[in-house]
Amino acid sequence: MFWTRLASGIVLVALIAAAIFAGSPVMFLLAAFLSFAGIYEVYKARGLHRGALAVAGFVSTTIYIICAWKDYENWALIGISAGFLLTMCVYVFSFPTFKAADAAYAVFGFIYVPVLMMCMYKVRTMPEGIYLVPLIFISAWGNDTLAYCVGKLFGRHKMAPVLSPKKSVEGFIGGILGAAALGALYGLFYNTKAPAGYSVNYVPVFAIICGLAGAISVVGDLTASAIKRDYGIKDYSHLIPGHGGIMDRFDSILFTAPVVYLLAQTIL
Repeated sequence: MFWTRLASGIVLVALIAAAIFAGSPVMFLLAAFLSFAGIYEVYKARGLHRGALAVAGFVSTTIYIICAWKDYENWALIGISAGFLLTMCVYVFSFPTFKAADAAYAVFGFIYVPVLMMCMYKVRTMPEGIYLVPLIFISAWGNDTLAYCVGKLFGRHKMAPVLSPKKSVEGFIGGILGAAALGALYGLFYNTKAPAGYSVNYVPVFAIICGLAGAISVVGDLTASAIKRDYGIKDYSHLIPGHGGIMDRFDSILFTAPVVYLLAQTIL
């Protein structure tokens, strides 16, 4: 299992790195694939992956992705509104096939996965986006790895004892500080790559972005865990050998992507 997990992890990182360097169109395709695969897994957890509500969710995802690609003015509002209205049409015109909770979950899945996932692509379209996208993964996976290490060594106080008994307050703090430190190191590298005329010191900027995004990534991890607990599943799927499904591996990425996008837009 260890070698399977390691090998698939290396392949996954290589694919992501290739998409980052290949440019915005390839990153768009990757984010779109992850959006469809992720929303399918979330719907399947509740048993909604087949039927009219699932179709509405997939069509809504398609509309939102097109809006993101075309970069319409107010693209996010247009895409989200279209998805919500389409889902409500299915709910009311098929009543009482689906319960209100099913319709609410369908809308939740649409916002939870594709709306957040496509922020990864939007970061890539920003000036110097090739160097900004890695912040999404540094803050998420860096925080997760360092939180685990610090928690193992110093963890005493449970952070979410019912939902995730192994997570500790000490690990949470260590993960945030670790993500910030990794961001600072990456900022040191980026200082040598920044375009001429830029006077910003990216060490503290990237440290702040990765620290804040790292803190939010924990919420993403716990959100995915809560859904699995609610529906009694261990993994969302077995798409990634040794890791589970898209939502098992990209749960925290869903939360760091919009944070990095918003902070980069605000600070840089």
